[in-house]
Amino acid sequence: MIRHRLATKPHLPYPGERLARQKGLGGEFLELRPYAPGDEVRRVHWRAYAKTGRLYTRLETAPQRARFRLFLDESESMRLHGKLAYAEAVAALLLKIARQEDPSARLLRGRPGAWGAGRGTLVLLTDGLDPLPWARLLPRRLVLVQILSPLELAPPFGEALLKDVETGETLPVGTAEVEGYRKALAAHLKALRLLALLRGRYALLKVGEPPLPALLRQGVLELL
Repeated sequence: MIRHRLATKPHLPYPGERLARQKGLGGEFLELRPYAPGDEVRRVHWRAYAKTGRLYTRLETAPQRARFRLFLDESESMRLHGKLAYAEAVAALLLKIARQEDPSARLLRGRPGAWGAGRGTLVLLTDGLDPLPWARLLPRRLVLVQILSPLELAPPFGEALLKDVETGETLPVGTAEVEGYRKALAAHLKALRLLALLRGRYALLKVGEPPLPALLRQGVLELL
C-alpha cells in the first residue's frame, strides 16, 4: 500500500531560522561537538574528521510531532472557474494525509488572512489573487497550494470588459492589457512561490488536473 505525507521542511534555507535547542536523535542538524567517550560511533561526523583530523559528534534536534491546520480560501475570486469545488477536493485529500500524522488536524474556511495564529504547519489552499500583504500574513511554517484555472493562467481573449468580483470595478481590456496581466501574474506567482519555499513548500495546481501526481511532482507530498 502506497502512503504519502506532507513535506514541511523549508525547500530554501530561511534567513535567521533557529532550531529547537532540545537535543535528540532523528531530527534536524543542530551542532557539532568534540567526540567524548561513550558517544555512538554512528553519530561521528566523518567529513569533519577528514577536514580537521579530530573526531566530532553530530547532534540533532529531538524529533517533534507534526501538527497541521488546513485553511480553505472562500473569497469571491475562488468561486470562479470551478476553483472552490476543485480546492475542496484537494483539501479533503490533504486533510486525510495530514491526519495520518496529526489526528487533530482540521480544515477551516474563510477569507484570506483569517486563519489566525496557531501551532504547527498551516496548509493554505488559495488562488492567491487577493491584494493582501502576503509577506506579513504568511506564518513561518507553511504549505501553500495555489489553485488557478487555465483561463486565469493564459487568458485567450483579445478584447473584453472585465469585472473584479472582489471590488465590483470594471475594466475594458485589449491585447496590451492582457500582456500586462500575464507579466504581472508571472511576477506575483514568482513572489508567492519564493515566500512559501522559504517557509515550507509550494505547489501550483490547475483546476481539473489530478492533484496527487501534481503535489508529488512539486514536492508538497512525499512517499513514505
